Amino acid sequence: CVPPLQNGTPQLAGPSVLHSPFSSFSGKKARTFDLEAMFEQTRRTAVERSRKVLEAREREKKDQAEKEFRSPCADSSASASSATGAGSTLTQREAACSESEGSSDEELTGPSVQSQTSAQGPAEDTDDDDEDDEFIGPPLPPGFKDSDDDNDNDDTEEEDTNPVKKIPDSHEITLQHGTKTVSALGLDPSGARLITGGYDYDVKFWDFAGMDASLQAFRSLQPCECHQIKSLQYSSTGDVILVVSGNSQAKVLDRDGFPVMECIKGDQYIVDMTNTKGHTAMLNSGCWHPKIKEEFLTCSNDGTVRTWDVNNEKKHKSVFKPRSVQGKRVIPTTCTYSRDGKLIAAGCQDGSIQIWDRNMSVSQVFDYNICY
Repeated sequence: CVPPLQNGTPQLAGPSVLHSPFSSFSGKKARTFDLEAMFEQTRRTAVERSRKVLEAREREKKDQAEKEFRSPCADSSASASSATGAGSTLTQREAACSESEGSSDEELTGPSVQSQTSAQGPAEDTDDDDEDDEFIGPPLPPGFKDSDDDNDNDDTEEEDTNPVKKIPDSHEITLQHGTKTVSALGLDPSGARLITGGYDYDVKFWDFAGMDASLQAFRSLQPCECHQIKSLQYSSTGDVILVVSGNSQAKVLDRDGFPVMECIKGDQYIVDMTNTKGHTAMLNSGCWHPKIKEEFLTCSNDGTVRTWDVNNEKKHKSVFKPRSVQGKRVIPTTCTYSRDGKLIAAGCQDGSIQIWDRNMSVSQVFDYNICY
C-alpha cells in the first residue's frame, strides 16, 4: 500500500529503509591478485613439464641403445655356438651380455665391443666379411701400397708411357693456306713462326704470337714467280729461309721474306755438269748444314748434288754426281746432311741411296753405300 501524501511527499510508516541493487555487495571487500605468485606458479609448472619430457626422451634413448647392444650379442653367441671348441668363448660372451643388460641404465664406458672381441684371441674371430672390410688401427705408412692401389698405379703408368697420350692435341687450329695443294712446310727453330708453300706459287708466313682470331698469315709472296714450291726450311739459327722451287735457282730469304741470296743458273749447253757454276734443270730438294749456318745443299734433275755458300752466289762450293751400277747418270730426288755434317746422302731415282764425304772434291767422289 502507498502511504498518504503530505504536502506532496509520501509519508513512510516505521523506520525508513532504502533498497538498492548493490546493497548485497556493501559488506564484501574487493579481491586482490598476486601477479608475482601467479608467474612463479606458472614457471614451476613449465619446469616440471620440461623435466618429464626430458626424462621420457632419455628412457627412449636407453631402450634403443639396449636393443642395439643386445642384437650383436645374440649374433656373436649364435656364431660361437656353431663353431666347435668354442664353449669358453660362448660363456664369456654371455657373461658380457648379461653384464651389459644389468648396466643398461648406466652409461657405457671402456673400449668398444669390437675392440674387446679382437683382444680375446684368434679363437674368437668371426667370419663376418663386414668386419674384415673395415680398417681398424693407425693410418697406413707413406710407403705402403695396397694390391688394389698397385693395380690402379699400373694402369696409370701404362697411360703415362703411351706416347700417343703425350701429344698435346687438346687444342688445335686450322690454317688455310689456299685452295691448292700445300707442298712445303718449315718451322722456326724456336717454334714461333711457320712458313707454308704450295702449288699456287705462294709462300705464306705465320706468326703464332701475333696471330689474332682470324688466323691469317702476316705475309704472302711469290718468291719464284710461277714455279711450284717444293721445299722450305729455316736455318739452324732461324734467321734465313731456304726456298727450293720448280726452277733451277734456289733462293734464300730472311725471316720477313726479303731476298738475301739467289743461286746462279748453270750453262745448259755444257755436257759435263761439273764445269757449270750452277744447276741447269729443275730442283728437287734442299736442306741447311746442321753446323755451318751459311752452307746449304741442293739436288736437281741435271744429275748433280751441289753445296752452296750464302755469301757467294756466283758459284757453288762443290759438286757430287750420283751414278748407277753401270756408271750411268742417276737423278737425285732428295738430299740431306748427316747429323754431324760430315757426310752427304742422296736418294736417287733408281732406288739407291748414295753417300759421299762432304770434304772430298769432285775427282775424289766415291759411293759409300748403294742400296736397292
